[in-house]
Amino acid sequence: MDKAIGIIGGMGPLATVDIFHKIVSMTEATIEQEHIHIIVDNNPGIPDRLNFLLRDGESPEKALVQSAIRLQCMGAAVLIMPCHTAHYFYDDVKKYVDIDFINMVDETAKEVVKALPTCKRIGLLATKGTYNAGVYDKIFAPYGIEVVKPNFEGQQALADLILAVKHGQPTFDLTNIYRVLDQLKDKNAEITVLGCTELPIAFAKFNIKENYIDPTTVLARTAIRYTGRKVRESLS
Repeated sequence: MDKAIGIIGGMGPLATVDIFHKIVSMTEATIEQEHIHIIVDNNPGIPDRLNFLLRDGESPEKALVQSAIRLQCMGAAVLIMPCHTAHYFYDDVKKYVDIDFINMVDETAKEVVKALPTCKRIGLLATKGTYNAGVYDKIFAPYGIEVVKPNFEGQQALADLILAVKHGQPTFDLTNIYRVLDQLKDKNAEITVLGCTELPIAFAKFNIKENYIDPTTVLARTAIRYTGRKVRESLS
């Protein structure tokens, strides 16, 4: 029986499109019938994760749980959630479904350890919510890896870049972004992790040059393999 992937999406919509595109592009298939059944719940109405974590706004947990249950009822065999900040709620969502739920942050940690077995520090580019909630810290700590973060000004520069993607800006001044990357290197970060699903889009769109790991690609690859399909390695 075909194993369908369920995507808890809409956070934001372009990030959902990006993970869908990566799964399709990275699946080894010669005809359309060899591709994976993907069920997408693209709900941009999920309450803002940052407003909850930073400003005591409405919790997105209920909407995330509803999406997970909806996808399970529609036949998904496994869930993925292309939003790093939303992984703060991962455990609370997972307990409401009876299907597997791939943790993007956990898979990213495994990828870092595989690529750099002696790694002691990663440089994390993310939202303020992901930083403040320690989404990456708690996953990377058991591996003995420190998560290095930009200063306040650097975090604001990243927030501006993320919003530029969400708002469809055609151009963006990258001066402060390169300062952030230099700042992480000065703190002895050995690799940069794009800890927001808008950032791979931004890096491609604005041609940002950096050695990085893209968790969205890691998640796509993991989901493809979960279904028993082969990954088109030249694109992964």
